[in-house]
Amino acid sequence: MAEIKSNTVLPARREPLVLHTADGLRLVGELATPVDRSPVATLVCLHPLPTHGGMMDSHLLRKASWWLPALAGIAVLRFNTRGTSSAAGTSDGSFGGGTDERLDVAAALDYVEHHDLSHPWLLGWSFGTDLALRWGCDPAVDGAILLSPPLRYSVDADLDTWAASGKPLVALVPELDDYLRPEEARRRFARVPQAEVVGVEGARHLWVGEAHARRVLEEVVVRVAPGEVPLTWAWEGPSQTWNDLTGGLR
Repeated sequence: MAEIKSNTVLPARREPLVLHTADGLRLVGELATPVDRSPVATLVCLHPLPTHGGMMDSHLLRKASWWLPALAGIAVLRFNTRGTSSAAGTSDGSFGGGTDERLDVAAALDYVEHHDLSHPWLLGWSFGTDLALRWGCDPAVDGAILLSPPLRYSVDADLDTWAASGKPLVALVPELDDYLRPEEARRRFARVPQAEVVGVEGARHLWVGEAHARRVLEEVVVRVAPGEVPLTWAWEGPSQTWNDLTGGLR
């Protein structure tokens, strides 16, 4: 068996997709699903701040799509919010400051519903956590996992909505985060009784380093597909690399 490395791409069915928003925009994205079975759960990924380089290919979300369909039977839906570009293309529109993006989140959840994707969870990172908190507490959603939540655009009323829903809310908070660290996060999320705040020692906002990336994905799988743990970070069989898929585009 070969070790899974940072640029390893494991087998999955990868389908380009277009989401259609209620205000007439086309958002580019991709759905990755297991090759040999139906998904046990679905991650709807909400990327970091596009004005600071965030996109559907931000590394944690990209690795989720590369690894989790094969390792854990999880479907991974990634897309660029309005005005955001990646190797997959550029979505219509322009950055909406976290408000107009409510229609982007709704379009993604409509896609999940119309394609009968099972047990959808939101996976937000940084700016994407604010989108999840503000616009993602939908009856169809099982819960949300927040990576490096800055609580910049979301307010207490958004947390209260999640509290009233009773849906699981998990915040993975880097010990050395630039915006919100574990102690303060526990205080802010205390108004959501079911919220779980997990402090991650040595991690920073961008989760740089393979050990941190693996820790994030393991924590995700424990919540959304507990029957699939523990993960094995080795693979026997065919695989590709990022360069194979994109010709080296980044």
